This record gives sequence, structure tokens and C-alpha cells, in this order.
Amino acid sequence: MAREVVIIGSGPAGYTAAVYTGRALLEPLVFAGSLSGGQLMLTTDVENYPGFPEGIMGPELMENFRKQAERFGAEVAYEDVIEVDFSSHPYKVKSTAQEIEAKTVIISTGASAKMLGLESEGRLMGHGVSTCATCDGFFFRGQEIAIVGGGDSAMEEANFLTRFADKVTVIHRRDSLRASKIMQQKSFDNPKVEFLFDSAVTEIFEQDGKVSGIEVENLKSNEKSKVELSGLFIAIGHTPNTQLFEGKLELHDNGYIRCGDGSRTSIEGVFACGDVQDFTYRQAVTAAGSGCMAALDAERWLEKNTS
Repeated sequence: MAREVVIIGSGPAGYTAAVYTGRALLEPLVFAGSLSGGQLMLTTDVENYPGFPEGIMGPELMENFRKQAERFGAEVAYEDVIEVDFSSHPYKVKSTAQEIEAKTVIISTGASAKMLGLESEGRLMGHGVSTCATCDGFFFRGQEIAIVGGGDSAMEEANFLTRFADKVTVIHRRDSLRASKIMQQKSFDNPKVEFLFDSAVTEIFEQDGKVSGIEVENLKSNEKSKVELSGLFIAIGHTPNTQLFEGKLELHDNGYIRCGDGSRTSIEGVFACGDVQDFTYRQAVTAAGSGCMAALDAERWLEKNTS
């Protein structure tokens, strides 16, 4: 028998969709994946999620999301979805352990920040290494930090970080920025922003489990130098987790799922929420909000299209 709602992906969007569809007595099945919880699982202190005046640890917040979803009847499977079939209704969703038929599908597979590929980068994520300035900038008040990237997002984050940090060093592989002229000028005019062009971060140093500095290589001279700092932000882009849906749903040119009229995708009864369709805000609270939208859209679609 087909499930009323199958949710692919967890994180704030997926679990919020599960809370709402669970409260609607739709008994959602959540494929949380083998690495459940989304990007907040890589975050230590979360201080910008409403309702937690003292802040909360990212993994603890996601555990609370999951428990709340299960309280209202959501079933959570820690399995990765490996195939979907939207060619006929009910739709088919195949995981590493089972194949399920679904009347509606909510996609919340998120997006992954592009990383430098250093071993130390993963180990120090949330301990001085970050991919979100608006999430973590506050923790670097009065400190010296660096950001890797050269596009508009990197310049926007560099300028944002100067609200807190005493100095922000922009590290870019090329001899010029890719950012728009207006964003470049804003950064050049900011006295707290400095630039290291033709350079790449080759190592991240730590002390007492936190970032203490980086090794930077000049790509023209091959000279290496050490820069002492307490934070490193990576701003070289995100990759939406949409490989499953290529050729099956309409995507933007940048690979994110295209939605219209709320959370509706190009396939009737298939909805998307969170970072897999949002390349503008990428915040936990906006992801949760879009998860609510997808759940309400799915519930209304079911009322209209099934008996």
C-alpha cells in the first residue's frame, strides 16, 4: 500500500515537514540518510535559531527536531535513497534497504558546501572552520580570521564578518576577483579587509582542538607562509544534492530544484524544501519554514487528488 507522504532527506526542512504531516495524521516516512540531520550536524553553537536565548548545539537541535517528528507519528529510516521513479503514480522511492510507493514525495536533500579537501578542514569544522558567516561570525568578535573565495558570496561574507572580526583576509587562487565590480569595490574600500591573491590554503593548524592558523602557498612563487588566525571561512560555493533528480525534475541552471507556487516542483505531488531549492538564504530557520510550506502543500494536494 502506498504511503501518503515520503520525505527524502532530514535536516530542519525535512523534519519540519515530518512534524506537520505527522500532525495531519499522514504518517510520513522520512528517509533521513546514513548521515542524517543536515549541515547543522557540523555546527557547534547555534545562536540564531529562534526560541533558544542561550543558543543550542547543532546536533542537539536536530535531535530535538527528530524526536518531535517521531512524537507525531513520523517513521525515520536511516537509509540513503538511491533511485526515484516519478513516471507513474503512485511514485516509487528506492532506498538501500527497501522500495516504497508514495502518493506524495517531499524532497529535502539539502546542499553541500564545497570544501578545500584538507583532512584538517573536516576535523576542525565547527571549531574555527565554518561555511556560514551569518551563522558563525558572531563567535569571532575582536579576532583575526580569513575567508577563501573570490565571488559575490565570498565578498558579501567578508564584509559581513568585519562587523565582528578585527581583520578579515580574503584568500583567492587567481590574481583578480570573480565578484561583481560593486562587490569588489565595497571590499577594497573596507579597511578591515585584506587580500592574498594567487594563493591557496594548504594546511590548517590547531591548538587545543581549535584553529590557530593556516599555511598559505603562493601559486606563482610556490612559497609557503604561516598566517596566525582563529577562524577560517570557506566560501567557494555549494552543490545541491540533486543527482537523484536529474532528468526527472526541472532544475535551475545551477542544479537546484526549480519550485513554483510555494514548494511545488515540475511533477504533480512532488514538493521540495530547504537548501535543495534555496540558493539565496540557506539558513536553518528558512529551511524549517519551507519544510512547513511543503507539508501544507502536500496535505492540500492529497485532499484534492486522492479519495
